[in-house]
Amino acid sequence: QVQLVESGGGLVRTGGSLTLSCAASGTVSSINTMGWYHHRPGEQRELVATMTNDGVTNYADSVKGRFTISRDKAKNSVYLQMNSLKPGDTAVYYCYADGPTFWSMGQGTQVTVSS
Repeated sequence: QVQLVESGGGLVRTGGSLTLSCAASGTVSSINTMGWYHHRPGEQRELVATMTNDGVTNYADSVKGRFTISRDKAKNSVYLQMNSLKPGDTAVYYCYADGPTFWSMGQGTQVTVSS
């Protein structure tokens, strides 16, 4: 199994930036894809960004050009650089990782963007 711990959330003004971090532990050698979801109040959880072991990335249309996902395999970590933040980005952000036999998600970190 893989355990994930997020950090880096907080309160930021519109137009500001935040970087989220997620550290994985456990059977990290089996990780294939890592990424981020967000969950806005009253809405379904939405996939924000993903990156495979080969470096292939995918982004939700709502964050393209503003968010950048990256991974540090040596640190078993994934990051989400969020720029030009909007109030609509306010959500709990969850890190996830998957592999051949598992799918794991962290506890989440709150991001609040004030207008």
